[in-house]
Amino acid sequence: MEYVLYEQDGATAVVTVNRPKALNALNSAVLDELRQTFEAIDLETVRCVVLTGAGEKSFVAGADIGEMSTLSKAEGEALGKKGNDLFRLIETLPIPVIAAVNGFALGGGCEIALSCDIRLCSDNAVFGQPEVGLGITPGFGGTQRLPRVVGLGKAKEMIYGARNIKADEALRVGLVNAVYPQEELLPAAKKMAAGIAKNAPIAVRACKKAINEGMQVDMDSAVVIEEKLFGSCFETEDQREGMQAFLEKRKVESFKNR
Repeated sequence: MEYVLYEQDGATAVVTVNRPKALNALNSAVLDELRQTFEAIDLETVRCVVLTGAGEKSFVAGADIGEMSTLSKAEGEALGKKGNDLFRLIETLPIPVIAAVNGFALGGGCEIALSCDIRLCSDNAVFGQPEVGLGITPGFGGTQRLPRVVGLGKAKEMIYGARNIKADEALRVGLVNAVYPQEELLPAAKKMAAGIAKNAPIAVRACKKAINEGMQVDMDSAVVIEEKLFGSCFETEDQREGMQAFLEKRKVESFKNR
């Protein structure tokens, strides 16, 4: 891997976009390496992923404009599909993904953060979808995920106006869960990931599936999704151990993921 770093610490994996001289911009090679990295995650041992960018200036500054500037219509659609396929892979990964946004998250950078389950950011973070200022639309899901996260009006304001927002406003509108000083961001994300990883992994995965799938359907259909996933947990050793530990007033030493 030339542009993506991967490390695993216990049940937490950290994926880092490592192209700091280009502010971690997403060219085709970076997209390919991110796909390979996420596809190769060992779901038996990894229970939560942190996604971040190298350096202190930028999480992901966007797609590579130099690479995009000469694309044809068909090539543009193909690039959009490539990005969307990757971001859907992240969004639907069975385990939670936390974005640790350290600096610029513009265009494709904002979009990849939106594909994660939870977003934390540094106090120098900047989010935005500046594409209309370049004569294009967001192409990696920004027009779809941003309204679902911050609401229709705020999303349209940001997208139509190519308006960036800083960390404090991102927190206020619900785009991020918390803001940290730069040096505290990655430790905070790892701590959150470790806390998630301590819980019963099959149950956490079922919760992610229930939330993601339930948000796409009506409430009557959504509660059926939840009922089935709820029921499936009662086939697991982790459920039996978790409830037995509660009844015996002791802590679970470690869930077995089975």
